Amino acid sequence: MKMADTEQQTYKQCAHCNQRKPIGEFLRRTGRRSGADSRRGACRSCRKLRKAAVSGAAAVQTAPPKAESAPPSAEKKRPRVKAPVRPSKPRTQPKATPHSPTDFTFLRPTRQGTVWMRGKTDKGRRWHQEIDLGLAETLVKERAAVVVNRHTIRRLFSNKDFRKYILTRDSYTCYFCGEYGDTIDHMLPRAKGGHTTPDNCVCACNECNQSKADKDLEEFMREV
Repeated sequence: MKMADTEQQTYKQCAHCNQRKPIGEFLRRTGRRSGADSRRGACRSCRKLRKAAVSGAAAVQTAPPKAESAPPSAEKKRPRVKAPVRPSKPRTQPKATPHSPTDFTFLRPTRQGTVWMRGKTDKGRRWHQEIDLGLAETLVKERAAVVVNRHTIRRLFSNKDFRKYILTRDSYTCYFCGEYGDTIDHMLPRAKGGHTTPDNCVCACNECNQSKADKDLEEFMREV
């Protein structure tokens, strides 16, 4: 009994070739069916043969089909000639017409017949409005604005900056009497078409400013 048990443990019958082979010719089982002496059913030789047969069948299935020889054509195909590539011309943007910021003749009205005027308030906020062409030309001519483009001008001063500019320019001296002045007077009154521009405004004292009121410069100077 002991010899038979020993022989059964050292030999095992292959499930494929049905031959009794030493237990070392079989792979150990893994997983739930694994044990101390549990082995797989096929021997190593049968496994190699089976693996070679499977790989050969796969190679046959994946081999690309032989390309059929194309029938000889009676005429030879002419080589395609590529058309010459013409160099593309670079796109050029239209050049802006040069102009001087003080050239009021450059201005043109918009379709609405007006010109845009823009500027800044004393607090730095931007504003814009529409004015007629004549007023725009006068403001540029009298150095109160500059030309931005054909349809736009820009005011150079805010109200606060303009007052400071006139008083500093005239050294706080009244234009009419030569005394100290801290107000601004329009030489051509606004009631008669004058505008708030550096060429039309001067420093004046409070007395002369009230006395002149809406009188012309020549009329007021005769009275003084």
